[in-house]
Amino acid sequence: MKTKHIQYETQGTCSKLIDVTADENNIIQQVFFLGGCNGNLQGIGQLVRGQHIDDVIRRLNGIRCGTKSTSCPDQLCRALEQLKNAPVE
Repeated sequence: MKTKHIQYETQGTCSKLIDVTADENNIIQQVFFLGGCNGNLQGIGQLVRGQHIDDVIRRLNGIRCGTKSTSCPDQLCRALEQLKNAPVE
């Protein structure tokens, strides 16, 4: 199976980096967050695994963390938007 992969540097969140891999059909294979709320972010990674990128973006886009204008789930959407356009390896 062919995959595509990116490492996305987050902005405005406690996590600093999102490492995400999807297959050639845009099904998420793995998500790892560096920094942030470890347990919650591991949970998000497990919940989105096996989901289509567009479905995850539709569900998580625009979520805010407290008074911040973004959140780790929202930043994951930014990463997934970039991943959709990444070349298949």
